[in-house]
Amino acid sequence: MDLIVTPPAAPAAVAAHALVRVRGLILTVPAAAGPVNILRGIDLDIAAGEAVGIVGPSGSGKTSLLMVLAGLERASAGSVRVAGRELTALDEEALARLRRDRIGIVFQAFHLIPTMTALENVAVPLELAGARDAMARAAAALDAVGLGHRLGHLPGQLSGGEQQRVALARAMAPRPALLLADEPTGNLDRATGAAVMDLLFGLRQQAGATLLLITHDPALAARCGRIITLADGCIA
Repeated sequence: MDLIVTPPAAPAAVAAHALVRVRGLILTVPAAAGPVNILRGIDLDIAAGEAVGIVGPSGSGKTSLLMVLAGLERASAGSVRVAGRELTALDEEALARLRRDRIGIVFQAFHLIPTMTALENVAVPLELAGARDAMARAAAALDAVGLGHRLGHLPGQLSGGEQQRVALARAMAPRPALLLADEPTGNLDRATGAAVMDLLFGLRQQAGATLLLITHDPALAARCGRIITLADGCIA
């Protein structure tokens, strides 16, 4: 199916209430043959509460954009503002605090700690943030994704879909303002992936979180309020 792509210039209402504001973003990485330009002059506004799908061919810079917005990759040039903070001006400790308090991330790989139970995997970020009710909040988050009966199970005792639901609960338990999802169904079969995405969209709507979803699936992208296409490190 053909995608109807919203132009990169966001409406004035979006720009005025932007949770994410990117201007002139450039990401260049070193390589043996010389510097490689991954992102080339990205301008982007995402309003609070908005759901935006990011699509484009492999190598177009989608995951790199997400990594920059998460503060996991440093921009080479430009301005990157998330939840009122200029990421380019923050040190690693401040970036870690911002991720902990304001940003939830769900990757294609589950990234669960194999020696910890589902409950512990979800509770750890809350405990690091100083939440006194970390275990109760973690249990509630797991119950919200249908795993209230699997709290004591290790990741190896869970199916792939269950592990991704644990990862989703971990991302949403701190009540983030921004949820970043990078191909969250990439390791799942179609039916399991559809169930996980129903949970993701439902939970983010209940929480009022802003969503940036990277996907190769046009049907998933179409569930977002706006679709942006990347090509060769630029917004197409």
